[in-house]
Amino acid sequence: MRGLLPFAKRRNIELAVFFDHLGRAVVPAGKGIDVRSQPHIGLATVTWLFDGALDNRDSLGARQTTRPGAVNWMTSGRGITHSERPPHAEREAGHRIEAIQTRVALPRSHEDQAQNFQHDPAAVLPTLVLKSESGVLISGSAYGHRSPVEFPAGICQLVLTAERDTTLEAPDADELCLYVLEGAAEVERQDVGEATMAILSPHRPCLVKLNARTGIMFAGGDKLDGPRFLDWSFVTSSKERLEKAAADWRASIAGGFDGTWFIQPPGETHRIPLPGDPQPPGMDHIPDDHDDAHPEWTS
Repeated sequence: MRGLLPFAKRRNIELAVFFDHLGRAVVPAGKGIDVRSQPHIGLATVTWLFDGALDNRDSLGARQTTRPGAVNWMTSGRGITHSERPPHAEREAGHRIEAIQTRVALPRSHEDQAQNFQHDPAAVLPTLVLKSESGVLISGSAYGHRSPVEFPAGICQLVLTAERDTTLEAPDADELCLYVLEGAAEVERQDVGEATMAILSPHRPCLVKLNARTGIMFAGGDKLDGPRFLDWSFVTSSKERLEKAAADWRASIAGGFDGTWFIQPPGETHRIPLPGDPQPPGMDHIPDDHDDAHPEWTS
């Protein structure tokens, strides 16, 4: 796992406050990259797969399998709990996995909105065909296209692959980053190698050179409407709300997730404690497929 955001010299790229690249990994049969249930507030999480599959379970009762080309967009609002695990078929057979997960700060007006989960299959996401570049618009707008993913602020996230050496103009955004998945790029006479992120100039045109067979992701959007405080998986404009979220998670664990602020996703019995808190005893329980509250949401 490569954690690109946040880091010491750069806390965010406007709305984008977390940016993680998982893989490329080959997972043997019987194993899985399991993220036990964890809480979020004040953000939206988008998981984009290049290879493999992941099951998302959340405290709304949803279980959704996502595969390359489709997008899961989970809005935490006032608070949600979710887990991510490989589907049982992939776990049993062994599998490959590569994904980028970004977490986007909600505008202050929507920090405490109702929780929401949106799954958009590959067929509804705009396919981009530029000069020698092609790809998918995951969220927001770019190059005259708009994604159906709903978000209450301007946002831009897309993946592109260059078939041959090419130069393209970066999409419009208050702030935008370019992440090189494979290959090599050049931005304002600066080389950007594989697994490297570059923060683009806000001035347009901003030209990006791509070598043949280079894959990239653009991510960014509107300026944040004020500072954000980050602690673990909590994002908020209020330090008091940050402290409350931590207390709510501890109280939910102590209360067995029964009538507490945070509850468990269907079938989940284990969780990730706050950093520094004791780890739960025993082995992780892998939920069964029949634990789903809403199996019709699975694809």
